Amino acid sequence: MEWLDDAIVLEARAHGETSVVARLLTREHGLHAGLVQGGAGTRGRGVLQPGNRVSAKWRARLSEHLGTYNLELVESHAAKVLDEPLRLAALQSACAVIAAAMPEREPHEPAFHGFSAWLAALPGEAWDAGYVAFELGLLAALGFGLELDRCAATGAREGLTHVSPRTGRAVSEGAAAPFRDRLLPLPGFLIGTGPGDPAAIVDGLALSGHFLARSLFAATHAPLPAARERFIESYRRHAANPATGMP
Repeated sequence: MEWLDDAIVLEARAHGETSVVARLLTREHGLHAGLVQGGAGTRGRGVLQPGNRVSAKWRARLSEHLGTYNLELVESHAAKVLDEPLRLAALQSACAVIAAAMPEREPHEPAFHGFSAWLAALPGEAWDAGYVAFELGLLAALGFGLELDRCAATGAREGLTHVSPRTGRAVSEGAAAPFRDRLLPLPGFLIGTGPGDPAAIVDGLALSGHFLARSLFAATHAPLPAARERFIESYRRHAANPATGMP
């Protein structure tokens, strides 16, 4: 059997001397692995950079087999940020989160389109706010979306400042006051009421990270991917000294 699909490279691991096992996020077939023969060569390494958009043809005798991939490069997102360490770290983080969080071989087309949209925005100015939106969108695509449009306590749609770490629902400033130390800050850029400056992005990363850990990784007692932790640490250093400019 075989199929042809649009895909984004997430990771590639060595398999023998010349081949690799590539894991791709495909539009119609979800997270899907396959063997790329000769993928360890110079051309293969160029195609198999995390974040690259490819056209993927998968073949196998039976559907449950690993199968083999024939990949053609469509767009090299990785090459666009090779000289920008913070954006490259974000790209590696996003690929690692998807690879670790999504179930194998289950179609999740909204997750594919959400990731594709963020990759297109990566060279732009609001890539970091987009990264937070990407993680929250991934949670929603997998059935764990947050409710940030109204206060969980009062139903108000204005003055939303916090999020319940248990329910993922927004809380207004007045309702949050008695419990402020137990709630997560809701950065205004996520609901159109504030700027996406570095300090707000740090709050957004803490928000999405909390629910990634709670909703997607806790069941398997797995930590968040190391690539995400490296990105978060790098971004926090940038936020502490934003005068250096956005890489």
